[in-house]
Amino acid sequence: MRILIADDHDLLRDTLVLFLESEGSMVTTAVGSFDAARERIEQDEAYDLVLLDYNMPGMNGLDGITRALALKDGLRVALISGEATKKIAEQALEAGAAGFVPKSLPAKSFVNAVKFMAMGEQYAPLDFMTAEEETVANPLAEKLTAREMQVLEGLTKGLSNKEIARELDIQEPTVKLHMKTLYRKVGASNRTQAALIAREAGLF
Repeated sequence: MRILIADDHDLLRDTLVLFLESEGSMVTTAVGSFDAARERIEQDEAYDLVLLDYNMPGMNGLDGITRALALKDGLRVALISGEATKKIAEQALEAGAAGFVPKSLPAKSFVNAVKFMAMGEQYAPLDFMTAEEETVANPLAEKLTAREMQVLEGLTKGLSNKEIARELDIQEPTVKLHMKTLYRKVGASNRTQAALIAREAGLF
């Protein structure tokens, strides 16, 4: 089996490679960013499975999953993360990911999960997916309406006003109006600042 691991934490990446290669039937390639992973996918012989870290450079959250899946027909891509929530795991699976693997998974379980996904199955640990999540109220989120949150999410994705309007099926002037009020509520003076504040608050 040919496995590509993309993770920006050197130590963790090396540990994952060690886990998988010690099993004997896997050949791994490891890179530290989404762009490096994309190059390998485009240039190398086909991989049985690509493991992408949720928070690494260039990944842009779940957007990286859909971009990677579009690179080659039939490519199997899974999400790995130490911080992702159950909701993110569910969204990754809905987007077509081969699975979701928490970095906290024991070595043997991790290897078995990779084998399982490389053979064409979809994987997510049952205990993780069924666990009750503690809902911690985000003080910034509580200031905003649902629509303002959607507009703010568009900003963090780097979308233009026109793109946000299209995505939310509203008029562009309405987007501007929402932006004006959300800037005031979060204490931002422009879109870049608003996106940074949202990211630092852990909203998206």
